[in-house]
Amino acid sequence: MSEQPVAIHVNRDSFAGRWVAWCEAHHLPWVAVDGLAPDIIQQLRGARAFLWHFSYGRPEDLLLAPAVLRAAESMGIPVFPNHNTHWTFDNKVSQKYALEAKGLPLVPTWVFTNRDQARAWAATCPLPLVTKLKRGSGAKNVRLLRTRDEVVQEINIAFGRGRRASGSPLNELHVVRKHRKIGDLPSFLRSLPERVERRRRLDRAMGREQGYVYFQAFVPGNTHDTRVNIIGRRAFAFTRGNRPGDFRASGSGELRYTDVPRKFIDVGYRVASALQTQSLAIDFLEGADGQPLIGEISYGYLASAVYDAPGHWEGDTWVPGHLAPEDAIIGDLLGLS
Repeated sequence: MSEQPVAIHVNRDSFAGRWVAWCEAHHLPWVAVDGLAPDIIQQLRGARAFLWHFSYGRPEDLLLAPAVLRAAESMGIPVFPNHNTHWTFDNKVSQKYALEAKGLPLVPTWVFTNRDQARAWAATCPLPLVTKLKRGSGAKNVRLLRTRDEVVQEINIAFGRGRRASGSPLNELHVVRKHRKIGDLPSFLRSLPERVERRRRLDRAMGREQGYVYFQAFVPGNTHDTRVNIIGRRAFAFTRGNRPGDFRASGSGELRYTDVPRKFIDVGYRVASALQTQSLAIDFLEGADGQPLIGEISYGYLASAVYDAPGHWEGDTWVPGHLAPEDAIIGDLLGLS
């Protein structure tokens, strides 16, 4: 009997490409499957494992991937990402309750689904406030509110026309600056029509974000945030500088692989252990008392940023050298790390 193949949802995503290469390098049979196909469950029967790096930018992924992965788990198939890893993905509201339930140090966060309750709270809320939509990455749906009038206006928009899930087109300006800085502006301009169409498609499929408001306390004094990625027993860490003249670090491209204080690594391990995740990116700010505060978490992240780290921690041991996170993930899933 032939060895069971590893089933991989293959797309243009770098994770899938690395997983295929990893299987071939380890002489393991693999098979490309379509997680969106009506017969995906039949495709998965007999698979050794199933990997699907689904994206917030593909609405069809967000619709079907959680259900398909959960179904595969119920069949006894090891999957990545499993339910514990992905259920909070691209949903900051879910993240709030998941982190609070485990007593983890989340930046103070408030969610309202009632306009009158939100308005009453706005009369005495701390200022300034950060408002976010539950969906999106790269800080595209993140804004700073400095006055109570701005808070009330945000509440009225949220319980009125709402906002687009893809965020304002003006948020793409920082992407232009980043590509210009690295001398890659021509390639960005060539990709612009595809980016615009992807935004339109996302907005059509996902509708407008409305009927709730999400606020976080503003944590002053941070010129950067600290990203800690926990993959199994490994911890990768780096800082992300704020955008010029902005309080937001996500999407800035200003990555620094300097010595990250151990306190961030330790809390990162605690978060991943409490949530029982296979792979997790945790974005930290530093509170007034110097302690790490969690802004957001995500199973999805830019793999190259993790690979570029000069090494990683395994518990208290520093392991020098580059390691592709995709390789660590599939090795852990198959018990071959």
